[in-house]
Amino acid sequence: MSISIAALDLNLLLVLHTVLTERSVVRAAERLHVTPSAISNSLARLRSVLGDPLVTRKGRGIVPTPRALALAPAIARGLRELESGLHEAPFEPARCKRTFTLAVADAGQVTWGPRIASRMGQEMPDARLAVVGIASLVALGDLTSSQVDLHLGLAGRGAGLHVEPLLDERTVLVAREGHPALAKRLSPRALGALRHVSVEMVPGKGFRDLAGAAYARAGIRREVAVTVPSFLTAAAMVAQTGLVTTLPASLLAAQGTRLGVRGINAPVPAHTVKLALCWHDRTHADPAARYFRELVRRAVLDA
Repeated sequence: MSISIAALDLNLLLVLHTVLTERSVVRAAERLHVTPSAISNSLARLRSVLGDPLVTRKGRGIVPTPRALALAPAIARGLRELESGLHEAPFEPARCKRTFTLAVADAGQVTWGPRIASRMGQEMPDARLAVVGIASLVALGDLTSSQVDLHLGLAGRGAGLHVEPLLDERTVLVAREGHPALAKRLSPRALGALRHVSVEMVPGKGFRDLAGAAYARAGIRREVAVTVPSFLTAAAMVAQTGLVTTLPASLLAAQGTRLGVRGINAPVPAHTVKLALCWHDRTHADPAARYFRELVRRAVLDA
């Protein structure tokens, strides 16, 4: 007789398993915290579905039928596996083998990426880190995508997002070594005469130009000569031209000498970027994802 599991109340299998284990309807009822009549009713329903008596009474106990004895090992095994799956074992970072995907702009990849990778190597040696840029984050569907665990950058918006403010990142106007703008403090007029490289990580998506907005609020002209998709590209272009660009202060401190750029002494509009950790509700309670968020938080703030 073929039975579809969709037509079966799985609670009835738990009842049968308990009755077969206890060899008593009364003891099964006590173990499941129900009445003996409730156990009898459940067995009657299961008999109807399976077309077999399953158990017969013998004195104060029961005797299983051959059909019940054949089902017993499979039911017991299934219940054990289900309980094991439902049980949340304590998270052990050193044994974690998951891949965690972090979305962060290229400046953060260079500045904080090595520290995050180093900490993962120490605390989660079997786990893997995958880093994607902001354009990839948008292309994947942002944090609603199951392919991204955490975003380090500007606070996101939307249903199901969790945002934790992390730090305020100051920005710095930079030029190449030997640039005339580095010779002395610039006047507002001289500042307005400079030509800029602007960073637009996701072209066409309407992301606000925060540096440009700061200049506009201060009433200072900002001529954008070139637009590029990353801070490192902007720095490389500035290092070989007379252009200037705005970089995160952490990137300049960590890589300014190697990139061949220096901060300009000028009345640049004060501009800070509020960075946050952002994640989706689907990973909020996951122990491994929580540990990864804490590891990234420590790596960034300790830097």
